[in-house]
Amino acid sequence: MEEKATNGKPLAEKEAILLMNPDNDSSTPEIEYEQENMPEALLYKVTDTPPIYMTIFFAFQQALLSLSGSLAISTFVAEVACASDFPDIKTDLLSSTMFMNGITTLLQVTLGIRLPLFQGATPVYVIPLLALQRLDTNFCTVPETSLTITNETQYHLASPNMTSHYEMEMKRSFAFYRLREFQGSLILVGLIHCVVGLTGTVGFLMKFIGPVTIVPTILVGGIFISRSSSKFAKAHWGISAVTAITSIVLSLYLSKLNMPCPAWSKKKGFHVYWYPLHRVFAILIGMLVGWTVSAIMTHAGALTDNPKEVEYLARTDARAGIITNATWFRVPYPNQFGTPNVNVGFFVAFMIGTIVSILDSIGDYNACARTCNVPPPAAHSINRGIAVEGICSALSGAVGCGHATSTIGANIGAVGVTRVASRNVFIWVGVIYMIFGVVGKVSAAFITMPYPVLGGAMIIMYGMFNGIILSNLHAVSLSSTRNIAIIGIALLVGIMIPYWLEHNPEDINTGNAYRDSIIKNLMANPNLCCGILACFLDNTVPGTVEERGIAGWLKPDEAKNSQYSEGLEVYQPLVPRKWLSHNIMRYLPFCPFQPRTGDNGPIKVHCHLRTFQGWEEDESQVIGEKTPTCGQYLATAERRSRTRDSEIKG
Repeated sequence: MEEKATNGKPLAEKEAILLMNPDNDSSTPEIEYEQENMPEALLYKVTDTPPIYMTIFFAFQQALLSLSGSLAISTFVAEVACASDFPDIKTDLLSSTMFMNGITTLLQVTLGIRLPLFQGATPVYVIPLLALQRLDTNFCTVPETSLTITNETQYHLASPNMTSHYEMEMKRSFAFYRLREFQGSLILVGLIHCVVGLTGTVGFLMKFIGPVTIVPTILVGGIFISRSSSKFAKAHWGISAVTAITSIVLSLYLSKLNMPCPAWSKKKGFHVYWYPLHRVFAILIGMLVGWTVSAIMTHAGALTDNPKEVEYLARTDARAGIITNATWFRVPYPNQFGTPNVNVGFFVAFMIGTIVSILDSIGDYNACARTCNVPPPAAHSINRGIAVEGICSALSGAVGCGHATSTIGANIGAVGVTRVASRNVFIWVGVIYMIFGVVGKVSAAFITMPYPVLGGAMIIMYGMFNGIILSNLHAVSLSSTRNIAIIGIALLVGIMIPYWLEHNPEDINTGNAYRDSIIKNLMANPNLCCGILACFLDNTVPGTVEERGIAGWLKPDEAKNSQYSEGLEVYQPLVPRKWLSHNIMRYLPFCPFQPRTGDNGPIKVHCHLRTFQGWEEDESQVIGEKTPTCGQYLATAERRSRTRDSEIKG
């Protein structure tokens, strides 16, 4: 069927985007026109399907990019669970983390917001635990009353000839006890997280919590985690520096350069194309360089062979037996460390992490939409994404990962670099991570990484993490004294209170040990101290919505003035289209409501003009004062089609 051209473009290539709002009966569709400053064209759009071999290659690229972050988070979990001395537990934790990264990514891409996003381990749940560990000097002291001990074990523990074997068994049991506490607290927090998405509470929270609150809250955690990262780097600062400098040079100094990459295709045969491969894999290349330096120094005898010295952990053979002892295949399963328990202090810490994670994910959703050149996420898709994140967090807790999951911003940047936005790529990312998690030798190989190599990678990873957090201030007026004062005061208090409490724990004395413990657990959390103060000041100090950055936080101006590659159909849930016209959809915040007819007057719904090839009216009539509904579009298109058919037959 011939299409009517407008402005040099066929009408079928124009998009009419109508946002659903049942509270407002008057609507005019917003037609997006081509702009002079178009975003860089994507190689593959969200709904495109690249060739299978290219899809797998892109998926490996995304998976390897986030692998170092998963390793860092699982290492921190092992530390706060007092399992640093047990390589097998660390291997199981990393396997569980990678396996759940695959499961959660698949759920988010297929059932959640349906953007090309990686759902993986996030540090916002581990930072409060690290703060609690630094506060309590007896955090990893084995309390015998909290463990289940057999009579035989009790006899040996009571004897003066207690062997190191039973000491290690007691420590192992205590590590399992800690992991079970993480497990139960995360399941409960994950369910609350899911309810927030299912009930549409996100919109209510966003009225009070904007970038001025969330940026210092996450940033203070990123600053705090540097204290724990130094534990790995101090094994050998030279190797750590080599790792970090290599990554910095590749990702920053050489960011404008491309490197030659060999390729072969049926059309071109063997050829070379230029691609910034060194920038995409900067962290991994830096880790390989640091690992190589460590291997050379180990072989040359430049590193100590005394296991009691810290430098021993810089050797490549310090934990080589882990790979030999690891099983080839192991499927993580729920309650693998025992029956879940709930710890009030851990629950509060995870609850704060949940609020931070929700707001950070909303920012990531909008950033991903801008990167993929699609409209900002609709309310129902955001609610659905948050609900799936909650389910994923509960699943991660049940499996025993020791942390929840959230959207990872680094992979969004990789989408912008590679210009591959196909969600099929991230479906394969999920599959690859599930395979990594099941093959135990893979996890064991990464666990044997020398400590200074991991420490050097953390320098660049969490340095970039802090920079990404600060980038969310683009919608905030930084010329406002109000905003600068709130951010600065909140950061100072968030760092100051945990530091004071760490050095003066006895200053909190209410006469009740249990009450003192709860107060210390709350005040030792830098995210909580910073977040509460920033939220209070942001909502009590006078300031406009634009000045606070809330308007730009939800609907960035950059997205309004660009021509989208695809419409709101990318957020459409995987349900039969006819279900969306059922009246029950009016009351489900995580699903769109799209009535078939407009008997009750014009209703704001999502329409895409390329769906209605039979519409031949002038475009000025389409966007006239009386806005047609989708039902009217369909009826007109069907009537025109029947008329043409009858004319052809006649």
